[in-house]
Amino acid sequence: QVQLVESGGGLVQAGGSLRLSCAASGRTFSRNAMGWFRQAPGKEREFAAAINWNGGSTYYTDSVKGRFTISRDNAKNTVYLQMNSLKPEDTAVYYCAAGRRLLEPRTDAGWYDYWGQGTQVTVSS
Repeated sequence: QVQLVESGGGLVQAGGSLRLSCAASGRTFSRNAMGWFRQAPGKEREFAAAINWNGGSTYYTDSVKGRFTISRDNAKNTVYLQMNSLKPEDTAVYYCAAGRRLLEPRTDAGWYDYWGQGTQVTVSS
């Protein structure tokens, strides 16, 4: 059974940092693009960051550029999202997603085939 399991969420003050992890099991995703999405209360799920299969290309939504860093460790079948200088507007459930093999990632959620259950990130002001 394929699973993506996020961890590392929590409550942090504005200006603080968190590191999210997404561990895959059931199959390897070392050739798949991976993405992080987030969904705030009452809002639609939105793209946050993505990385291609070998880590050579990364993509960010404008609101997180310069503050978030996506990375991956294919040997561990794990993707990370380092979040610095967090703001209250970053509060959301963060989801990890696995996309297509050997293709550059996209920003639309429908392109991704596998999803984790999400981890809550709450930033207090």
